[in-house]
Amino acid sequence: MSEIQRPGALYQQVAAAIREAILSGEFAPDSMLPSEAQLMTRYGVSRPTVRNAIAALRAEGLIDVRHGKGSFVRTDGQPALTLERRITHSSEDKFVMPNGDTWQEAEQPHTYRTHTTKDTGRLLQLDEEEALFGCDRLLTDPATGTRAMHRTLIPFEVAEAVPLLGKEPCKPPAAIYWVLTQAGHTLTWSETVRAHMPLPDERTTLQLPDATPILHVTRTAHGTDERPLLLEELRVGADRAELAYRITADKQPTRRTRT
Repeated sequence: MSEIQRPGALYQQVAAAIREAILSGEFAPDSMLPSEAQLMTRYGVSRPTVRNAIAALRAEGLIDVRHGKGSFVRTDGQPALTLERRITHSSEDKFVMPNGDTWQEAEQPHTYRTHTTKDTGRLLQLDEEEALFGCDRLLTDPATGTRAMHRTLIPFEVAEAVPLLGKEPCKPPAAIYWVLTQAGHTLTWSETVRAHMPLPDERTTLQLPDATPILHVTRTAHGTDERPLLLEELRVGADRAELAYRITADKQPTRRTRT
């Protein structure tokens, strides 16, 4: 290939040329890019220019830099794990989570007291700074190595009404659902999903590659009176997992006709 002769900053020209080679399939997914010396020769540029181009492509999420090995083209294949976002209520009056047997706890769950923020208060229909029990779990899927951060938040007022939750606020979600139904609640759930770039601690904990967003799933359990009783947050790398939903049609209320 001839030397770069396009307008614009030189490293951007090199990055554009490498990008084209990746998108055209010349550099296949999960393959190692040529070395810095080879790229310098290929494009007729200096080592700092090549390094700046690689940094730009890394920020775009097109490549990973594996220390001691080199630069690799990111794979665009299917996520390693599909998370079924549904809940089954068994005939034995127990709740079953489709992926319940997938996750293992990588660390001991951490129980603590905290307060609502603007976001969690909105989902729990509480003001800011309302008292909560929190429980954080670091989960891992042994088959794929996928990591997930799971959090449950229980308002103090719910724990006071259901004392077992105050004594053991770090029960698994399915067990909390059972406790709430035993307290007389008929549960329904609402869920939202958004993506955002990870904070440094999220990136480290989830072991995310460069330029990888996380899926942030929030699930709210509502009681008989539609009052929020429990908030769950699940954070997982968007490169590792996808979410699957079963959708059913709601029945429209019957309209009354005048006689």
